[in-house]
Amino acid sequence: MSALRRMRGWLAARRRFQFVATLVMVSTLTAACGALLMLPNSVLPKLRAVTPGQDSGRVTASDPQVPLVKRTMEGYGKVVAETAATGSGRIGVVLGHSGQRADIDVLAGELAASTAAVTALWGSDWNQAPVVVVASSVSEFAALTHAAGDVPAEVAASTVADPFRPGAQLTGQRVVFGPDAGRRLGPDGLRSVLRHELTHMASRAVTVDGSPMWTLEGFAEYSAHRNLRRPITEIAPTLTTRARAGDLPADLPPDAMFEPTSGQASLAYEQGWSVCAFIADRYGDPKLVALYRQLASGPKDRAAVDTALRATLGTGYQDLVTDWRAWLATRTAEGA
Repeated sequence: MSALRRMRGWLAARRRFQFVATLVMVSTLTAACGALLMLPNSVLPKLRAVTPGQDSGRVTASDPQVPLVKRTMEGYGKVVAETAATGSGRIGVVLGHSGQRADIDVLAGELAASTAAVTALWGSDWNQAPVVVVASSVSEFAALTHAAGDVPAEVAASTVADPFRPGAQLTGQRVVFGPDAGRRLGPDGLRSVLRHELTHMASRAVTVDGSPMWTLEGFAEYSAHRNLRRPITEIAPTLTTRARAGDLPADLPPDAMFEPTSGQASLAYEQGWSVCAFIADRYGDPKLVALYRQLASGPKDRAAVDTALRATLGTGYQDLVTDWRAWLATRTAEGA
């Protein structure tokens, strides 16, 4: 491998590790927050739509959480906001501060395409007017995600939602980027993480805490890279190197491997992506989505996963692992 390829592989691995994102679920909201969520649309901020090559005039962000988020952010400086038409009359919004202007521009410019890409995979049964926030500091990130304790430095972004029960209407959904995400990831990394997090947003209504992480994070990673024609050596550099050395995964990655403190999170996300990429390649995107809906409904032991696989794909757990390993060996050898 040339020095240039080694450098590219290192940079890709570094970015992949920085992609690690935790799905933050908020357990409580204060009464004051609840009251703010009920503010009428008349007090929502007037923001300018960002539509390439087109002046859409003045538009209004329609998500009732925007005033609450903006009010929280004002404690950290003047708020900058851009909106983007995301289709079917919906408007998404990116909020931040002047110091994150470059990141705001990248995310606002990508918001429509990312929303469309997620919808093309998942379907239209989600709020396609996302609220995206770029925090200016670790403390602001914690305030916007209601995080308890220290936020791991490797967390680039997180998806937040108000507490809800399956079947109820979701509220308070937003994607929050960390203060260093743009500098660490670059424009391409921001776009990939945005699609990853929007996939969590789209699928949240059918996702129960405790579902297999290889399903939740692997599916979001597959969505992030879908149809972008990136080689496996770029998407999964660590997995590729190991597979070429004959070190193929013996099993699907366990939940503990995805923890930022595990030391294996980057590899776990690569393995999760590769499982979902294999399923999509072998059985098609609709089957992958159907499997996600089956497995995201709650904690699943191996027997339950086997049952879901047989019902959705017509194959058992061990056969899936065997076929995935063979697919990995072939794909990593080809580098496609």
